[in-house]
Amino acid sequence: MIDDLDLGFDEADRGEKGRHRRSYVRKRNGKGGGRGRTVLALLLALVLLGGIGGGAFYGFDRIQNYFVTPDYEGAGTVEVTVEIKQGALIADMADTLYAAGVVKSAKAFVEAAADNSRSRNIQPGTYKLRKQMSGAHAVNALLDLKNRIVNGVTIPEGRTAKNVYKLLSEKTKIPVKEFETAAKDPIGLGVPDWWFKRSDGKKVKPSIEGFLYPDTYEIPPKATAESILKLMVENFLTVTGQMEFADRVQKERGGITPYEALVVASLAQAEAGNKDDLGKVARVAYNRVYGEFPCGCLEMDVTVNYYLELIGKPTKASKDMTDAELDDPKNPYNRKLRGLPPTPINNPGKEAMAGAMDPPAGKWLFFVAIDKEGHSAFAETYEQHQRNEAKAREAGII
Repeated sequence: MIDDLDLGFDEADRGEKGRHRRSYVRKRNGKGGGRGRTVLALLLALVLLGGIGGGAFYGFDRIQNYFVTPDYEGAGTVEVTVEIKQGALIADMADTLYAAGVVKSAKAFVEAAADNSRSRNIQPGTYKLRKQMSGAHAVNALLDLKNRIVNGVTIPEGRTAKNVYKLLSEKTKIPVKEFETAAKDPIGLGVPDWWFKRSDGKKVKPSIEGFLYPDTYEIPPKATAESILKLMVENFLTVTGQMEFADRVQKERGGITPYEALVVASLAQAEAGNKDDLGKVARVAYNRVYGEFPCGCLEMDVTVNYYLELIGKPTKASKDMTDAELDDPKNPYNRKLRGLPPTPINNPGKEAMAGAMDPPAGKWLFFVAIDKEGHSAFAETYEQHQRNEAKAREAGII
């Protein structure tokens, strides 16, 4: 048999004799030598298995993994907490779950997600899952809101940093002092140093004010004051990046810096009683500081109130402020100081920043609220402003 096989292959291209010989071999083996090759392969496999002993099973398991996705069975064992990051893709989630021991392989989760049309609805957050879950069970667990650990806190637009710390402390039980300590290094919290630039020559002392973006945040179970503030700064940078805030301000606002526009946004957020007026109030601020307003100052009482809060005093309505408080020469946020104040006076929202980035055209220098919905009337001259004030008094607003 061995000679026949040798002749069959060795004389494949040697003419008639070779062809007869090959024909003889095929007829004798029935299937053209297939059985012989199968037997040979089995013999080789046995030799290999015998040669490597128990290690064959390990090798076989590794080879099998190339063809069968490693996956656990069932709903898992011990509980584990897993955080799905904002913006995570399915592949990112798979890596996170694999690292936490939830799934046997990242591929198991990816394939299960591909088979589940609802997987696109998986939300970022912190979840209670189990170790050694099948990929399909892991997908379903992330889609079940009962497994999501909700520890949310909402930061309204226009709150000062001090007020933000208080809200966060009430929700997380982290002392306000820890937030104040973390906030001392805004650059360390993620604010790029180029933000702290001004075109008016005033020196900037980096402050976190303005960069704690107002939104609803889900606080992870083991969060620290620093990690929470970093999350808020990251959100600010994401939102302003999507708006192209810095680029548009530098191109369109006549040479002022993004930081100065952020200051104006905070002024608009504090002064406008209605979101429809945010851009107009921003325009008034620009006109007063950079236009033809005699003092080149803001003359907005909200800056005085900000200073009162900074030094630990209660804020007041304009009618209750004394002349000493309104015109305190020691107050760096004095309403009669030329130019914009040293920092933002709160943390403005997206609409206020949009208003400061792209305010409507107008020569307004004055405004006053005229209805209970917070709408304001705007004026270019003081005489027009006095007529608007009369309307506000008639409506019982001032």
